Amino acid sequence: MATITASMVKELRERTGLGMMDCKKALTEADGDLEKAIDDLRKASGLKAAKKASRVAAEGIVMTKIAEDGNYGVVVEINSETDFVARDENFLSFAKQCLEMAYSNSEADVNALLDAGIENTRQALVQKIGENINLRRVERLSFDDANQGIVETYVHSNNRIAVLISLKGGDEALARDISMHVAAVNPMVVRAEDVPEDILAKESEIYSSQARESGKPEEIVEKMISGRLRKFVAEVSLLEQDFVKDPDIKVGALLKEAGADIVQFVRYEVGEGIEKEEEDFAAEVAAQLNG
Repeated sequence: MATITASMVKELRERTGLGMMDCKKALTEADGDLEKAIDDLRKASGLKAAKKASRVAAEGIVMTKIAEDGNYGVVVEINSETDFVARDENFLSFAKQCLEMAYSNSEADVNALLDAGIENTRQALVQKIGENINLRRVERLSFDDANQGIVETYVHSNNRIAVLISLKGGDEALARDISMHVAAVNPMVVRAEDVPEDILAKESEIYSSQARESGKPEEIVEKMISGRLRKFVAEVSLLEQDFVKDPDIKVGALLKEAGADIVQFVRYEVGEGIEKEEEDFAAEVAAQLNG
C-alpha cells in the first residue's frame, strides 16, 4: 500500500477542485496512482461538480445566527449562479447546514468546514441542481461572556445584505439599530483613524489632480485637498456618519449618549467583489448566425 502524502493530496485537489478528504480517499483506493484516482473520480461523477466550479456564482444568500446569551454570532455567504436557485428549497437547506456548522465549529474557516462534511453535500447538490454552488465566506464576532458586550445582527428582507456587530454597553435595540445603519449606509471602517493609508493616498492623489486643474494658488490647492480628504474620511467612518434613522445625530454621538462603544462590525453583501461575466445576447446570436 502506497503512502499518501500531503503533496499528493494537494496536487489532486488542485487538479479536480474536490475536498481534501475526497482526494485522500480516492488516492488511497487508487494506491497512490494520481491518474487512476482522477479516472475513478470521473467515473463517480465527482468531476462533474468540479467542472461547474469554474462558472461564476455571484448570486445566493447571506445568513446569520446569534447565541441566546448574545455574546457570539456568525455570518455566512452561500452562492449560486442564479437568483432562481437561491430561492430553491434544496439550496436553502444546504445554506442552513453551512450556517449551523459554521456556528458550531467556531474556529473553522471555509475549507475546514467543507472538509468536515459540507463538501459531499455541496457536490451532490451541484449534481442535482446543475449550477455551481459555493460556501464563499464565514466570519464570527464574540465576547468571552455576555457581561463583556453584545453581538447583534441584522439581515435585510431580501437575504442579500447581512450585518454582525459587537457592542460594549448599550442594549440589543441599540445594537440592532446600528446594524441596520451599517446595512443601509455601508461604512468602510468604524473610526476615522481606521481608514487604510493606501486608500487615503489614492484619494489624495485624485483630489490633488482635480484641485490643481483649478489653477488656484498652491496654498489654496493644499487646503482644498485637505478639506476633501476630511470629508471623505467622515463619509466612510461609521462614528462620523449621520444616523440613518435620525440624521440630526451622528452615530458616534448616539453611542456616547447610551454609554456604548462599537468594537467591530462585519457587513456581507451577496456577490460583492465577484467579477460577473457580462453576456451580450445580441453578439452571441450574431456569432451563431455568422458561424
